[in-house]
Amino acid sequence: MAYTVGKVAELAGVTVRTLHHYDEIGLLSPSERSATGYRRYVEDDLERLQQILYYRQLEFSLEEIAAILDDPQSDATAHLRRQHELLTGRIKRMQEMVTAIEFAMEAKKVGVNLTPEERFEVFGDFNPDDHTEEVEQRWGGTDAYQESSRRTARYTKDDWLRNKQENEDWGRRFTALMDSGAPAESPEAMDLAEEHRQLISRWFYECSYEIHTGLADMYLADDRFTATYEAIKPGMTQYLHDAIHANAVTRT
Repeated sequence: MAYTVGKVAELAGVTVRTLHHYDEIGLLSPSERSATGYRRYVEDDLERLQQILYYRQLEFSLEEIAAILDDPQSDATAHLRRQHELLTGRIKRMQEMVTAIEFAMEAKKVGVNLTPEERFEVFGDFNPDDHTEEVEQRWGGTDAYQESSRRTARYTKDDWLRNKQENEDWGRRFTALMDSGAPAESPEAMDLAEEHRQLISRWFYECSYEIHTGLADMYLADDRFTATYEAIKPGMTQYLHDAIHANAVTRT
């Protein structure tokens, strides 16, 4: 069965001008012509056109496609195998790009999808937006940051209020333990340090003991973190630091 250039263009989703160009450069010439000289494409021509369009999708130049298709060592099966490998590789790269783009989209979010009124209810005078750039610079490339971004992007006001309540409850019990005179290396202090680690894991990212001790060191090194814990109770930063390190040593 033979097809006109117009019909082939319609079937393949290309223009007649494109088919004329392929004919002119010898990439795809119709095998038959009518008595009046019109181009007629047969089944083999359509199969070659399909191969050309596959390779064009893979961004091969017309010269490269001609060399591939005219290689006497290649057959239809070899072309399909080659295209399968190329497409599989391209799909993998595209999937990686999609993942990267999705992460970039999430990273643009603060992770706090609240109205200004809800933000004040949850965080008071603290504005997470003020620290987004610094956080991305310091931890943006880590798995923990990516996981935290994915989780918090879905949190509602009720989620944040529940998180706030759990942390405040932990803070009250930790303060009471300090008031009791228990040392930071006591089993009770280590249990609360472990609860602190698990709170982070439950709400933000998987907090290993290595990460947890790193956070404890940062609480002492960064005045902003120190001030946060000292506002709850003077001496709390050092006490928490020591309890976290003791807990990590005991449990690992």
